[in-house]
Order: sequence, then C-alpha cells, then structure tokens
Amino acid sequence: MIDAVIFDLGGVVFESPLAVIAEYEDEQAIATGTINRVVMTTGSGGAWAQYERAEISHEEFCDRFTDECARRGARVDVAALMGRIDRATLPRPKMLDTISELRARGWLVAALTNNWTPLRQPSFTDRFDVVVESSVEGVRKPQPRIYELVLDRLGIAASSALFLDDIGANLKPAKAMGMTTIKVADVGQAIDEMWRTLQIDQRSLE
Repeated sequence: MIDAVIFDLGGVVFESPLAVIAEYEDEQAIATGTINRVVMTTGSGGAWAQYERAEISHEEFCDRFTDECARRGARVDVAALMGRIDRATLPRPKMLDTISELRARGWLVAALTNNWTPLRQPSFTDRFDVVVESSVEGVRKPQPRIYELVLDRLGIAASSALFLDDIGANLKPAKAMGMTTIKVADVGQAIDEMWRTLQIDQRSLE
C-alpha cells in the first residue's frame, strides 16, 4: 500500500534542465551529451556534485566545471549555461495540479531534489508535506542517505513510497530500498502510470 508519493523536481515537477543543456550543446556545436557525461564521469568528487552538496561556491563551481568540460574538449560558458537553466526552471502546471489532487485524497507528498540553491518560496514548498534538498542536506541522489532522510521525515517505510524521477540512476537506489518507482520521460504518461499504481480510476479525476 502506498502512503506517500515522492517527486524529483527538475525534469519532473519543473521543466527539465537536460533540455536546456541539449539546446546549449546544439547552439555551441558541442557533441550531444558531452556536458552530462562530464557530470556523470566526474562522479561524487566532481564540481557538479560538490555544488549540489553546497560544498563549493558558485564561482568555484564555474571555474572547476569549465576545466572539467575543457578536458573533454568542450568550451562551455558555465555561468551563462547555469543562468539559462535557472530561468527555464519553471513548474509544470499539470504536475502542480497532480500534487494538489494527491494531497486532497489523503496521500503524503514529498519533494526530493538535487539542487544548488535552496528553495525559499513558501508558495511552492508548502505544496509538499516534506522537502529534502541536496544543497541543504549536504548529500545528493543517488546516495542512499538522502532517500533515508525523506522516508524518515515522512515517517514511512520504503515499501510505502512511490518515487518519480527522470534519471534512471536516481531510481535504482530507491528501488533497491523497496520503493515503487516511475521513470518520467513523458509527463502525461508518468502521471497516468502513477494513478494506475495508486489504483485510482482517472475518470474520478474529471
């Protein structure tokens, strides 16, 4: 039985930063996927991961990530790229409506996000029962500890949680812990799958 639904933000509740990165790579004639490969291959010790854990400043991040990209043969204006990502990080109305519907029907709802700037908008954060952010906690997905934090604060077992994320690597630890998971590629399809998992007839939502 599912007691809580946990949402990633970027790429799930918000528009995807991956789309912004892909657009930037196309404009700058950088091979598709290069920037994401830098993030993945530098791992937990890389600039991106450290920035999401609030271990380095914005300036340090820009300098270090510029160097990391350069070592992969990509000239990236990191400050400009991050500005574009921030400006494009807007909530998806359909997801906000879904979150409201879930809470109205009695489910707990949480946000579990890797970010570099803590959320400070009560008009948004108050939509959730629990918000867990990498930049606040100093730990990020896919490290198991951040999943344990959100479960502890919700007061539930992993088997009682449904988790939606757009990155497969972030879903694997959740699934290993016992959560039910949904990978978000198409928002409408993911919401449909969520309601099916919760055994809600969508005709009742109309």
